[in-house]
Amino acid sequence: MIIAISGLTGSGKNTLGELLAKKLGYRLVCPTFKDLAAKEGVSLMEFQERAAKDPDIDRKFDAVLREQAAAGDCVVTTWLGPWMVDADVRIKVKVADRIRAERIAKRDGMTTAEALAHLKKRDEQNRARYKKLYNIDIDDEKIFDAVLDGGKNKPEQLLAMAMRVIEGFYHM
Repeated sequence: MIIAISGLTGSGKNTLGELLAKKLGYRLVCPTFKDLAAKEGVSLMEFQERAAKDPDIDRKFDAVLREQAAAGDCVVTTWLGPWMVDADVRIKVKVADRIRAERIAKRDGMTTAEALAHLKKRDEQNRARYKKLYNIDIDDEKIFDAVLDGGKNKPEQLLAMAMRVIEGFYHM
């Protein structure tokens, strides 16, 4: 089974993905632009600027994602995972911008105002890139089997909710 979890930066998608993968005994497939930027020795935003000019960066990233997920029994946690892989269950984690900014500020050592500005720019860039490259609207929630509130629920509560969604499909 392939479970795809999506959500914007700071939503908790990776935390939920890690918990789900552990609970189910599945692999976690979680490639990130942040990791690629670090390998290239550039900032995340600089790497995103490159991707905006070179669509092959996204295409290669998404091809690797599909290849890693194709082996099955995994939890995929990327923005576009639900659109890019043949997932059996698609879950979105949603969180208010202010909460996401507070999380990112704490994680990355910046002020909440700086984090909010960073998130706004990053979200806008990604929305535009994905729309142009794949005609995907990441705000469209029609493809999801569940949309979970990651602001009002703790990770353990999100895990329980996600398991109920999965069990509803597969009677585990």
